[in-house]
Amino acid sequence: MAKKAVASFGGSGKGSAKNVVKCIRLVRSDRTGAYAFKEDIVPTEQAKDFFA
Repeated sequence: MAKKAVASFGGSGKGSAKNVVKCIRLVRSDRTGAYAFKEDIVPTEQAKDFFA
C-alpha cells in the first residue's frame, strides 16, 4: 500500500501547530446585504481580538 501524505499548518516543527487556531466569522456585506464567511489562522492569544 502507498503511504498517505499528511499536511500540517506549521511546517517548521512539531510544536508550532499547537499555538495557532483557525477562526471563522460570519460577516454581512454593506453593499449587497449578503452574508459571507471570513476565516483566518491566528495565534491563540489573538483569537478574541479576531472576533471583537
